[in-house]
Amino acid sequence: MDARRVMTLRTPAALAEAGLIARADVAALDPVAARYAVAITPAMATLVDRSDPHDPIAAQFVPDARELVTTPDENADPIGDEAFSPTPGIVHRYPDRVLLKPLHACPVYCRFCFRREMVGPGKGMLSAEDLSKALTYVGERPTIWEVIVTGGDPFMLSPRRMTTITRGLAAIPHVKIVRWHTRVPLVDPPRVTPALAAALRAEGVTTYVALHANHPREFTPAGCAAVARLIDAGVALVSQTVLLKGINDNIDTLEALMRRFVENRVTPYYLHQGDLAPGTSHLRSTIPEGQALMRALRRRLSGLAQPTYVLDVPDGAGKVPVGPSYVTDAGIEALGGEVICQTADRP
Repeated sequence: MDARRVMTLRTPAALAEAGLIARADVAALDPVAARYAVAITPAMATLVDRSDPHDPIAAQFVPDARELVTTPDENADPIGDEAFSPTPGIVHRYPDRVLLKPLHACPVYCRFCFRREMVGPGKGMLSAEDLSKALTYVGERPTIWEVIVTGGDPFMLSPRRMTTITRGLAAIPHVKIVRWHTRVPLVDPPRVTPALAAALRAEGVTTYVALHANHPREFTPAGCAAVARLIDAGVALVSQTVLLKGINDNIDTLEALMRRFVENRVTPYYLHQGDLAPGTSHLRSTIPEGQALMRALRRRLSGLAQPTYVLDVPDGAGKVPVGPSYVTDAGIEALGGEVICQTADRP
């Protein structure tokens, strides 16, 4: 087997060697890689169509010189994590749930990541002391019903560390839901071992996994098998997708992606408007464009395959559904004490 295909690619030079960028572009992309981490797993590198300069898989992971351009509305903490972090590893925005961030490493580094200033090799993980403090914080607040384990990508942890987290949360009587956010099953399927799946479950809590995918081609046979290993082990899966210009901002791609989720027993959950992370403006679609796509999805897809389109409000207020409305003002008419609705879009 070609050695280039068994290693994660982490530098522009390695990307050029693998044929993912031109050698002439290495010098221009070195400053991007110095600022924002780069990693492309073998599973994703082999999916890239090297003949397509606009390949949607490459566009998610291959660095771009435009990432060094920061627009005035972008900032390093676009959803306001820091203001809601009372102790290391915890973000507490909502009364009934918190984020737990045990590490800042990922198997791949998305070029649109809203935590791109915080993640990367060497950014570390929570110490045993800080994890204990985080669990104590959760345990002292009985309103917390759900803990969302994120990062970084928590599936990069060893099954032993994952078990420690799961059991630690399960030991807190008022925590009933543990939700893990990850790209690993599709971007690095071999990591999803029986031991990892077992580490997600513990008596006393219900486990969910939010699976992030942005394009239907990410569902390779190996990735689908990894997803099935989790579901067959008793873990429920929901989806998470970011609306990305030139990657999935067309109805055919979004329709196919949502169908792939449902076909693999993953419930569509969120379609995110792109966050105002530094250097990501070239990948952001607009909210009106997203609303038009959601209307089109409603026409084409079963209710089983409909995500909720949301904006994470930049001041840290959290996720807000941004529509669209499916009923026009002109289509509502009061008649004989009854309201007759003429919908803008019929499923």
